[in-house]
Amino acid sequence: MDISSVVRATARRLLGELGAGGLSLEAVADGAGLAVAEVTGVFPHRDDLLTALLVDAYNESGAAMEQADQAAKDADAPTGARFLAAARALRTWSLGSPAEFALVYGSPVPGYHAPQDTVPPASRTPAVLAGIVRSALEAGELAPPRRAVPGPPLIRPEAAALFGSVPEAPFADVIERGIVLWSNLIGLLAFEVFARTHDSVLDQSDFFDFAIAVSAEGVGLAVPLD
Repeated sequence: MDISSVVRATARRLLGELGAGGLSLEAVADGAGLAVAEVTGVFPHRDDLLTALLVDAYNESGAAMEQADQAAKDADAPTGARFLAAARALRTWSLGSPAEFALVYGSPVPGYHAPQDTVPPASRTPAVLAGIVRSALEAGELAPPRRAVPGPPLIRPEAAALFGSVPEAPFADVIERGIVLWSNLIGLLAFEVFARTHDSVLDQSDFFDFAIAVSAEGVGLAVPLD
């Protein structure tokens, strides 16, 4: 492996031991058996390394969801099944990469501010969800809400652009509902990754599927459970 790959691999291992806040170029150099100068030659500052790890995590988790959705789509699965497949793929990645999940969705790293170039990879996960909901709407597989969100739109133009456009009534609040669905998915995964439900849930996998189906009802999407 080249030095960049070695540094990344070592940093990912140390994430689980030190946490993102404890990660330093010196610790990575020591763990990789490299001189600090070799590490700084690739990543001049700790924040550069954190950004690379973030981008890798976003791309890996996003790719897992995209591939699962495409496989379900190729099998002519309904949109609810596509959503479940994509959500399961994100769960598999999250449980297999808990330190990376914590980096992306855990507490912010003190003093670190993600640069703009993290936005495209970070958008891959919500883009998969938005695409599935949009497909459900276009296919007539989305049930209208029982009660519309009152008041003015609650979303930024960027969110509407990711979805494509703001649908007409009765689905005018579907983007807001989609963001709720997205946050429910991440929160559900955080509860499992950080062992918040291990003393209350009998089967984590079955509960995840159930919770996904319940959450999807809020956006009007029917998720089939085997």
